[in-house]
Amino acid sequence: MGVEFRSLDLLTLGVYLATMAGLGVYFSRKNDSTEDYFVGNRSFKGWVIGLSMLSTSISSITFLAFPAAAYTLDWRQLISNLMLPLAAVLAIVVFIPFFRRGKLTSAFEYLGDRFGPVARLYGTVSFLILQIIRIGQILFLVAIPVNLFTGIPITTTIMLVGVFIAFYTVAGGIEAVIWTDVIQAIVLWIGGLICLILMIDKLPEGISQVFSVAETHEKFSIGSMEWNLGERTFWTVALLGIFHFLGMYSSDQNIIQRYVATQSTREAKKATLIYSVVALPTWSLFFFIGTTLFVFYTVFPETSVASLEADQVFPYFILSQLPAGVSGLIIAAVLAAGMSTLDSSINAISTVTVVDILKPYWMKGRDDKTYLRTARWIAIGVSLLMMGGAFFFSVIEKESINDISWIVASVFGGCLVGLFMIGFFTTRVGYKAVLPALLLSVLVNLYLGFSLTGWLPEVISMDIQAYWVGVIVNLLFMALAYIFSFFIKNNKELDGLTVWTTLTAKDINLVEKNARESSIQS
Repeated sequence: MGVEFRSLDLLTLGVYLATMAGLGVYFSRKNDSTEDYFVGNRSFKGWVIGLSMLSTSISSITFLAFPAAAYTLDWRQLISNLMLPLAAVLAIVVFIPFFRRGKLTSAFEYLGDRFGPVARLYGTVSFLILQIIRIGQILFLVAIPVNLFTGIPITTTIMLVGVFIAFYTVAGGIEAVIWTDVIQAIVLWIGGLICLILMIDKLPEGISQVFSVAETHEKFSIGSMEWNLGERTFWTVALLGIFHFLGMYSSDQNIIQRYVATQSTREAKKATLIYSVVALPTWSLFFFIGTTLFVFYTVFPETSVASLEADQVFPYFILSQLPAGVSGLIIAAVLAAGMSTLDSSINAISTVTVVDILKPYWMKGRDDKTYLRTARWIAIGVSLLMMGGAFFFSVIEKESINDISWIVASVFGGCLVGLFMIGFFTTRVGYKAVLPALLLSVLVNLYLGFSLTGWLPEVISMDIQAYWVGVIVNLLFMALAYIFSFFIKNNKELDGLTVWTTLTAKDINLVEKNARESSIQS
């Protein structure tokens, strides 16, 4: 499959990459402490953080895998994303005040305050595993169009793109991450809209042909309404979406770090509202692009397209059908989508490793410069793991990366959502009730994971759709923790740690004021 290499595309791409690198260098000069490096001195406006949250969450899984999911199947995987507003309400009313109650930096500091060090370490390790797997997936998706564009082998492409992302993230810290996210969100929207408009313009009957052909092939289907846990029905995907966004808003360090990087609780809530409003139309846009792509190659069939994996079809269209310069801009948008997630995850992994593992356990009492230097070395190590993961995903068989991402989140997500929900919404459950529930639930999680991989004898394996593992494990954990709480009472003071013992708005403002004054004095 050959794609013409054009100098104007290269120039467009070069300008974008130079801008990102320049921002990394610029913000590297401002990082004199871990407070700067991890949370940008908590100085961001809500609209900036809102766009950063959008850019972080959409990633290349939106730009490439969403169109691939719609191209190869239908719109049923979008249903999970439509559950976002339900979780957003909880985030604005409940979650944000908890994480803004003091100078928290990590989501898992809350688990430590609520349930002790074991729960904090469990949450930290679960997050690290999930994020390292996820960034490998996303880097692989980013490498596909660059590979097609340049003809450079996929392994070399992964290495080059990974090194570039690591450079400005390690250098610039969270400020570089957030401001590049804002630019990347704008580039992604422009790129997606240009692709859609040009694709529709090439169809003989325009947009009406998209709907007529897509309806004939049931490409707008949202899945069966049957209650079937073994299939990707409407209800399966909807429930998965609820759990996914509850987890994202309550326990994803990428999001929590943005809550605490804002100037105030009000700005954090504004950011979440902005993100929730713009995310749904963004996701829908890329599913519609996938459907239009299917119609395009139905109307204009190409033998070379039939041999491509689903995740490669959209990059092939970009590079073979769009004018010189425009395709370079779109490749920049694909890179923007991936880079915005990868840089956030690298910084978040570095943050929780320092804040939740090194500071309290392995490197106690060191000076701040040591922690800052260590954070940068961790970011470099994570970047290497990211590239290794991308190499792995480049060789395995898969329906689409979007499908794999759901399986990974379900199987490796563990009890994180349940831990935070029990913490926020109960007062009777303490750490002594949580520990046995956590142990049993992790064992069940491992059993279900081994069943899915075929590592257990068939006679003792459970036949279950991989998507459901996370839901089952979280519900089991919450049920066990609550049952154990009737036998193991909680004697810990919970002021400000649950919705029933939360601080008033006046108290939260006072805490934030004291935190700002303390930061200025230090």
